[in-house]
This record gives sequence, C-alpha cells and structure tokens, in this order.
Amino acid sequence: MKYISTRGNIAPKSSLEAIRMGMVSKGGLFVPEKIPFIPMVKINSWKLLSYSQLASNIFNFFLNDNFTKNEVNNLVKKVYNKNIFQTEEITPLKKLTEKLYILELFHGPTGAFKDIALQALPLLLSESIKKLNIKNKLLILVATSGDTGKAALEGFKNIPGIEIIVYYPFQKVSKIQELQMLTTDGNNTHVVALKGNFDDCQNAVKEIFADYQFCRYLEKNSFEFSSANSINWGRLFPQIVYYFYAYASLLKNNEIKCGEKINISVPTGNFGNILAAWYANQMGLPVNKLICASNINNVLTDFFQTGTYNRNRPLISTSSPSMDILISSNLERFLFEITGHDHKQITFWMNELQDKGQFELTKNIKEKIKQKIFAGFADEKQTLNTIKKVFEDYNYLVDPHTAVGIKVFFDFQKSCETTGKTIVAATASPFKFNQSVLLALNKQENDLNKNEFNLLQELGKLSGLTIPINLSNLENKKIIHNLIYEKTDAKKSLLDILNIRQ
Repeated sequence: MKYISTRGNIAPKSSLEAIRMGMVSKGGLFVPEKIPFIPMVKINSWKLLSYSQLASNIFNFFLNDNFTKNEVNNLVKKVYNKNIFQTEEITPLKKLTEKLYILELFHGPTGAFKDIALQALPLLLSESIKKLNIKNKLLILVATSGDTGKAALEGFKNIPGIEIIVYYPFQKVSKIQELQMLTTDGNNTHVVALKGNFDDCQNAVKEIFADYQFCRYLEKNSFEFSSANSINWGRLFPQIVYYFYAYASLLKNNEIKCGEKINISVPTGNFGNILAAWYANQMGLPVNKLICASNINNVLTDFFQTGTYNRNRPLISTSSPSMDILISSNLERFLFEITGHDHKQITFWMNELQDKGQFELTKNIKEKIKQKIFAGFADEKQTLNTIKKVFEDYNYLVDPHTAVGIKVFFDFQKSCETTGKTIVAATASPFKFNQSVLLALNKQENDLNKNEFNLLQELGKLSGLTIPINLSNLENKKIIHNLIYEKTDAKKSLLDILNIRQ
C-alpha cells in the first residue's frame, strides 16, 4: 500500500513514511493510493472474531508494505485487550430501540473514542523509527479541543525516542478534560494552554509543520516532526475497525441480515471519525446514510446543505467542546476522494479557504455528496433536552457530544419514511462532562458550582453507574504542567520546552 498527497505535491510514500511524517510539509494529507475492497462474504465471516482479530485484518490492508502479518497481530494484541480497555468487547454495541443502537467508544484509558486509535499510533510510530533507522528524536505536536490531548499523552508517555507537546485552548475545555492533561506524568510529555480557541491551536500546529526553515532548524537540533492528530493517517485508519465490528455485532446477534444497509450517526467537528465510517463504506461495509451531526458551530451542516464552506463566523463555546471547531481538517481527504483524486481542485479549494475563509463546491460534487450524507445540528438547549430524554426514556446516560449525534438521528428519522437501523457513535463518557449532564437532568445551576469531584459523585448516585476509575482518581493527582502562552507564541513555547534558542 502506497500513500499519496491530497494536493499532489509529493511522491507516493510507504505506510511507514506516511505515518512518521503525519502530514505533507508543503500542505496536504496522506490517503491510500487505492482503497481496499472487502467482499460481503468475508465481512459476514468476521462476525465471530474478537475485536483484536478483526483489527488485525483491517490493519493488514493498510500496513502490508512494511509490516508482516505477525507484526500486525502482535501490535493489536498489545493494544486491544482488557488490561487497557475496560471491556473485552473494546467497543460494545448497546441496543436502545429496534432502530437505534449506541456504539460505545469510551472504554479506553481516558474515557474518549480517541483512545482506540491513540493506543495503537505510538506503537506504529515506534516501529517506524526502528524500521526507518531514524536517529533524531520524533517530536509529536498535538492540537486538542479536549479529548485528543489526554489520549495522545497517555499513548505516547515514556515511549523511547519520542517527545510529545499538546496544545489546548485555555479555559475552553471541560475541567475534567483539563485536569486529565495537566496531571499526566511521563518523562516526555508537555502540555501548553494557548490563549485562543481550538482552531488557533490547530492552525499553530499546521503552521509549524509548514515552516520549512523552522523544521530544518529543529532537524539540526536532532528533532523531527510528526503528529498524533487525525491529520495523521495512522490516527485515522484504526477508527475504521469499530464500524466493521459494530456491523459484525449486529450480524452475530441476528439484528440484521447479511448485506443489509445501516445508517451511522457521528457527532463530529474535525470530520475524522465520520470519515473513518465513509472509508469503511468504501471498503464494502453496507451503509445507507452517514449522518453528520454538529453542535451550534454548524459549519459542516451549512456546508453539506448549501455546498459552501464558510468559516467566517464566530466560534461559540458549548457543552460539547470537542466539536467547537470551524476548520474541519479531514474534510480535505473526503473531498479528494469524492472528486476522484483531483488534487488541483483540492489545492484550489484549500487555498480559497485559507485566503478568503470559504470555498464553494461544484454542482455535480454537491449532488454526489448529498446521496451519501445527511447533515444536521443541535443547539445547546436541544443537546441538554436529548440527554434528559434518552435517560428518561431508555435509562441510558450520554454525554453532550453523543446527545448531538442522537438528536440529529431523530431529525433524520423524521425526514425519511423508512430509516433502517442506525448506529450512533458514543464518543465520550458522560462523566467527563458531569456538570452539563447534571444540568440536563434538571439539577439547579447553583448546585453545580461545587467541586468537580463532588459532581462526579452526584452523577454516579443519580445514574446508578460506576464512575470510571481514571476519572475518580484525578482528585488526588498532582498538577505537573502549567504552561500558558499567547496563541501566537506556539513556536516560542516549543523552543522553550526543548531548551533550544534560535
């Protein structure tokens, strides 16, 4: 398998090189040269496989140029087991109604779906360092809107030959999310709060990657860049696995017939998680509609409904902060695929987005996309109402991000005469957003000004659920990281951390 740039500005790379580089330094993202296809008879045969066995099959498609099957099998066994995840199923599928199923992606070390890929990526990068005989230290830069940061820190801490720096928007993540990051130990972990929003953090990382002179300077000081954000293909393709696993679970439990199409609803900001579902569909997974669910920062909803992507709007802080994004990086991959690898068109659109803050699809591409994607959004009131409704009607507790995915599924259901079965990706533990969830369940606002850990206990009592140990023990952890910089000083913070002077 070779990997090519969405902007046609670099020669095809091996899987090792694409994962190590993270993104194309001149701009652009790596995608597989050709998407593998899996016949339905094989998908049906996977219904009795464990998660790690199914993951081995998917991983082998994307790593077969540099990894043996035994190497891949050993890697996934190290990652997808009960010692790391809190359930043997890894991503259990819960049935709420005959039409609605919840794919729980939050049973990893940090309580968010990012764990599923970010437990595998460090091992992939570590192997890349060995196989490519890299002598410099690998410097991982991560921009996070809340969950990616902690998941990346946990995955990469104490990995030899790697340093990781996480940038998050100051005072724009939940308190639990912030504490998870600031208390991370490890001899190679660094956390920086930038005074801006997530897009500022993401743009800072992209600008550093794109600064040729700065990259060369760091190489002279024995560092090379890579990324753990979903701009790195090594972060994205492991997410394809759980959509196949969910379908296999439906087959195994006789909830669907072989070949029956399903819908998948994904709460998304950066378009990575739903893109993984799209790739799964292209690989042969029977999907009718992909439901793109946004919060009030509904730049993607507007895009899919009008054909115009316009980030020229204020970014609003919400109860679903991991979706507070106006520049959806992985959309570039999707457009590259949907245009038939038209890198000139992609380069034009991305330049328009950078220079003018917007671009417009051609009519034929707009219509092609509408055939596969339904887009909608939930405002803050609708998000909280959905949390309450799901808890009262189904005795099931969801976080604000998952609530957005369910609300937009309800909208989709109303718009169709028949919808078929739908899987909603549950992207985070409700305990990570205890204040918002308690507010949704009619707790008075003045009761919510308590210590964050008192709120955890309250939510545990109210829901009857066990508080995840990785959250309940946060209170006793020491804050290790306390760096705060202006949003324009990301490079300076990096040099300060590495003790390098230009």
